Amino acid sequence: MKITREVKTAILVISGILLFIYLFNYLKGENLLTSSRTFYALYDNVGGLTPSTPVTISGLNVGRVHKIYFSEKHPGKLEVNIQISNPIEFSENSQVQLFQTSIIGGKGIEIIPANDGAPIAQNGAYLSSESKVGITDALVQKLNPVQAKIEATLTQVELLAKNINETFDDQTKANLKSSVANLNETIVAFKQTSYAINDWLSDNKGKLNNSLDNMEGVTSNMEQITDSIAQANLKETLHNLEGSIASFNSILKGLENGEGTMGKLLKDDGLYVNIEGATKQLEALFEDMKLNPKRYVHFSLFGRKVKIKDAEGNEVEIDN
Repeated sequence: MKITREVKTAILVISGILLFIYLFNYLKGENLLTSSRTFYALYDNVGGLTPSTPVTISGLNVGRVHKIYFSEKHPGKLEVNIQISNPIEFSENSQVQLFQTSIIGGKGIEIIPANDGAPIAQNGAYLSSESKVGITDALVQKLNPVQAKIEATLTQVELLAKNINETFDDQTKANLKSSVANLNETIVAFKQTSYAINDWLSDNKGKLNNSLDNMEGVTSNMEQITDSIAQANLKETLHNLEGSIASFNSILKGLENGEGTMGKLLKDDGLYVNIEGATKQLEALFEDMKLNPKRYVHFSLFGRKVKIKDAEGNEVEIDN
């Protein structure tokens, strides 16, 4: 049977159309020549994930992301349609993890199998989802508080600079300039004083050396005296001193108890009373001698009668 040109042309056109459909679906992530399973995962934010992104398990490419769209069954969620062309099986408790593939910010999908003995995930099942924080996201999370602190610090610095500008008026600036000038003069004077001290030290270097030598000699003598004191029989001296103190305490105790002559003098009031009486009598005798000296000493050639007076100055007659 001879194939006509028209049939050949039709076969060629149909083959081209089929090849185009196959290649188009292959570029979309679908392989029409192999059977695939479909799984779903829900996310609040896919972070730039695009269809045809490879899906991996332990780093092995097992499928592709087929579609990404807003879920009708779960409002507000993004539904990721995943097609697995590899015959690998995993538990229905396995997890679909969205992660960052590079620092630039690309996203990838990885299935984390759960080896927990649960039933095998079936075609069309919804798997639990998780978004793994990438390097960029982690840096952003770390830098956001730092940025806030930097902004607050800059605000404080700006406010401080404003207060400083308001505080440092022309008069204050002039006072600061004057203070700086005085400080410079003080530094110059201190420098000159340092030079003078250095010159004095240079001129009196010999005297200072002699003084230091004398101090060394004094120190040496002090060391010798210290050694002599250390070598002395301090124990015996302290023992004798303790004996002397004990004896002295015994004497004080005896005086306090009225023992001995000194104790009786200190404790007996009779002596004080006798001395006080004798003193009063002696005072009376002196007073009488002052008033009547002739009673005690008198001399007369003609035998004249002596006039005696009492303490009030009245004359008293006495017999010779």
